[in-house]
Amino acid sequence: MSTELSKQRILIVDDEPINIKLLMETVKHDYKVSAATNGYEALRLAASENQPDLILLDIMMPEIDGYEVCRRLKRNPATQNIPVIFITAKSEDEDETKGLKLGAVDYITKPISPMVVLSRVHTQMEMKLYRDDLEKLVEVRTEALVKAKEEEVQLLEMTTELSFELNLLRLLEKIMDTTKELLSADRCTLFLTDESTDELWSQVAQGVETQEIRFPNHLGIAGSVFTSGQTINIPDAYADDRFNPGFDKKTGYRTRSILCMPVKNKSGKTIGVTQVLNKHGGPFSNIDERRLKAFSAQASIALENAKLFEDILDMRNYNESMLESMRSGIITLNANRDIVKINLAAASLVGHDLEGIEDGSAHRTIKIIFSEKNKWVMRKIKKVMSTGKREQTMDTDLLLPDGKTVPVNLTIVSLPNADADLAGVLIVLEDITNEQRLRSAIARYMTKEVADRLLEEGNGVLGGQMQNATVMFTDIRNFTGISEKIGPKQTVALLNEYFSLMVDIIFTYEGTLDKYIGDAIMAVFGAPFSTGEDADRSVRTAIDMLNELKVFNLKRQKLALETINIGIGINSNKILSGNIGSMKRMDYTVIGDGVNLASRLEGVNKIYGTNIIISESTRKGLNGDYLLREIDHIRVKGKTEPVAIYQILDYHDEESFPQMDNVLELFDIGLKHYRRNNWRKAINFFSNALNLNPYDSVSKLFLDRCRHYLENPPLNEWDGVWVMETK
Repeated sequence: MSTELSKQRILIVDDEPINIKLLMETVKHDYKVSAATNGYEALRLAASENQPDLILLDIMMPEIDGYEVCRRLKRNPATQNIPVIFITAKSEDEDETKGLKLGAVDYITKPISPMVVLSRVHTQMEMKLYRDDLEKLVEVRTEALVKAKEEEVQLLEMTTELSFELNLLRLLEKIMDTTKELLSADRCTLFLTDESTDELWSQVAQGVETQEIRFPNHLGIAGSVFTSGQTINIPDAYADDRFNPGFDKKTGYRTRSILCMPVKNKSGKTIGVTQVLNKHGGPFSNIDERRLKAFSAQASIALENAKLFEDILDMRNYNESMLESMRSGIITLNANRDIVKINLAAASLVGHDLEGIEDGSAHRTIKIIFSEKNKWVMRKIKKVMSTGKREQTMDTDLLLPDGKTVPVNLTIVSLPNADADLAGVLIVLEDITNEQRLRSAIARYMTKEVADRLLEEGNGVLGGQMQNATVMFTDIRNFTGISEKIGPKQTVALLNEYFSLMVDIIFTYEGTLDKYIGDAIMAVFGAPFSTGEDADRSVRTAIDMLNELKVFNLKRQKLALETINIGIGINSNKILSGNIGSMKRMDYTVIGDGVNLASRLEGVNKIYGTNIIISESTRKGLNGDYLLREIDHIRVKGKTEPVAIYQILDYHDEESFPQMDNVLELFDIGLKHYRRNNWRKAINFFSNALNLNPYDSVSKLFLDRCRHYLENPPLNEWDGVWVMETK
């Protein structure tokens, strides 16, 4: 008797105790046995938790007979699959036929033979085992088929979604997120090849802070997969010699399993590598490899499309940017002499702006200029289109619709198409007025684009205006001591190199350099013209300044030169801007309380040990997401209204500010208790923050304040505002 059979249960149903005893003696050695003396009890036991695997059922019983019991068993879904063997004295063929029609699997007549009963019971039990196993197999196979179908649908949905994304960076993010979900993994990085540098790169690396990873395309596991074109599946990273644990040690991350697979385009060329880490629940399987291979095949098509679209867009943007950045006016006409493109310089030349280009008024004006006011230009256009030869007229005047003239150098050249047929003409109008000299002077303290617009706006802007803007002050810490130590020549060299770096960053974000004040810089964002995101540009400028300063100091350290530290204050408010000065010398600058507060905030950094502090008004003007924390409410000298100040932290990394998220959370709770005069609770949270980062000067300052207030409580009217006694 097999172990599986010995675990099976038999229910004996008979109203005669002697029959029950005989049947029990027959089967009890091989099976677990229970008994019922009537049909109702049999139905109850059959539907119980300890359901029998087979029922030996007598037909002739009081209340309900065996036929009715069998009929009810087969109608009940919970009991309909239990095999029933009739054991009865009814031996007629019609009795046996009736029993089998009701669903019984066998029919044994009395008097019974124990050997016959045991043999038939054993046969039915074996058959039940086979049926149960078959049902389980069908269930497993069905579940597998359903799961495979669901995965197929999921893969189709995922790849379909990817096909609509043409932005390469967003596509990289989607592919990595989808791969993580598809393989139930912890992390995924998609590396693409840069053929110009023989490197693998990833613009978005999940789980690490860097925005771009680059390394030679033959290094590491990813490099090995890229060069060989073969998949690597490592179930235990630390047991594999190819794995370098150095990255884990640096980041604190623990790599367990790795699946690294080449990404190939439709021609079979490897264009990248997908590296997936830490399968949930165990190592990556062969099924995971098949899934990733199928998904990568579709993802590669989307990548190729996105890269092609990006190349086309880059070329178009390059051409557009080149066209718009040109000082000369550019106009293109098609073969029908319809205007196709006008750049900003050309529109400005005839008294229109970009809006005029969009609504067609600039087109109409230029058409009037060429066909009516300056017919000689149209004659030259027709000549170039017929001969294909270049036409140039130097130092000539264009007559504008308002009767004014503008001096220009005019050049007209033909534009051939791919078949070398005429596609149109290019008209170049070079403004030769003396504005260029004035533009060069203004460009020393603002970008050329802003200078151009400032000249276009004229005296209305330079004469003075009130406007919302964001003002930034930067200052080198302990510069007097540094200059005394290194001497005048090195001081000048240091300042020149430092100012060049900082001003380039200011211009990158379309800021205006207002002035140098010794070693300090004053810059304005939003004056003379607002970009609509002046607060964001000022904050990004400050962050880039600190990041650039790290590189600057590192170079100086290698040369054994003095390094520097800076403080930055930023405030947004209404200011007065314009040309201010004497009749002999005037400078474009800004003045007002908003300027003064920015200067004060720069100095406030010294008290809190910070590098970048912004005001509440600047914070409200931010559209982007930044790492910042509110550090205090202060009342600067000479002002009655307090202002909330915030520290910008985006330039920090784990080394310069460890445990940042946890420290900021603890500090925020501590600050709330501090403002409620809960000194002891505040001390607890500030202390915990310092335990995580002992160099957090802001937490240290508030811890000292709380300890002071614990011994010297402030007056009842204390409002949590810190009064700055000095400038």
